[in-house]
Amino acid sequence: MQGSSGSSAGPASAVSAGCLPFAIGSETLGSISSPSTRCGVTGYRPSFGFVPRTGAMPLSWSMDKLGPIARSVEDCALVMSHIFGPDGVDHSVHEASFVWDAKYDWRKLRIGYFTDTFAEPTWKAPERKKDESDADFAKRTAASQASFARRLYDAKYDRATLDVLKRMGITLIPVELPKLPWGAMVSPLEAEGAASFDQLTLSGRDALLNGQSAHDWPNLFRAARFYPAVDYVQAMRARSLGIAAMKKLFDQVDIVAATSSSTQLTATNLTGHPAIIVPNGLRGADAPAPRSLQETNDGNTGGPGTPVSITFLAGLYNDARLLAFANAYQQAAGFLGLHPKL
Repeated sequence: MQGSSGSSAGPASAVSAGCLPFAIGSETLGSISSPSTRCGVTGYRPSFGFVPRTGAMPLSWSMDKLGPIARSVEDCALVMSHIFGPDGVDHSVHEASFVWDAKYDWRKLRIGYFTDTFAEPTWKAPERKKDESDADFAKRTAASQASFARRLYDAKYDRATLDVLKRMGITLIPVELPKLPWGAMVSPLEAEGAASFDQLTLSGRDALLNGQSAHDWPNLFRAARFYPAVDYVQAMRARSLGIAAMKKLFDQVDIVAATSSSTQLTATNLTGHPAIIVPNGLRGADAPAPRSLQETNDGNTGGPGTPVSITFLAGLYNDARLLAFANAYQQAAGFLGLHPKL
């Protein structure tokens, strides 16, 4: 049994099941991308400040984005044309145009790809912990090998995407994600989340929530109260460097193809760049088994017949041509309308 993944699991699963033609998802650090991948639907995360978040539950004011989840890129574009732009309430929204043209000449675009994420995966044996028993070390090593087998299997779908792009007549340009400490910049999310749910913590009602482990939200919110203001400012300054570095990247290319679960997901959520997540196949009968048949957490993925995806990225507020290109890929790839066997 597998769940539908992150915060937008409901919208993605409802669209995948055919209950809705589209739904609105929210993403702070992957909550449109991951459910769209898991459910085999198309998810579009607009540029930060393109769609008002009025009425949505806030988590991180500097990172939250709203965007459509639908069956196709074209459906996402049609929904976007009705939800973008200032509403007079969410003052983070910019005056920017979104002109959807399904017949846009995408052939004039420069298409890049992150070379490292499309490389053949390699396995690194885990290091033995101090005082770790033989049985525990063997169990952890076996789990690592199983996880690698799943990554190795899925990598062929990523490389197949590059083959489709080449058949479309595209000369791919190799690029690299700026090498910055992206993971260290994420802490403001927890601090902003703690501020958003401050009353819940101060009232003690956070103790009523089921998840109370070290990495569950109640304890993250409690711990965030000890996060130094100096560190918050430094992380936000680092994010500005990341935004500048990503601008240089998109001076070289117009679109970048990226694997959906790579470091780009953290980086582009921090910098606010748009992304479109598109299904690129279903795992075959020979796919490695998921980690468990009972667990429903985000880490329990994969297995025969489950969907995989690819992500395309673009410069800030270049969303319309990003969708036009992704629409062309979706038409060429042949997975549009594909359903898992039930």
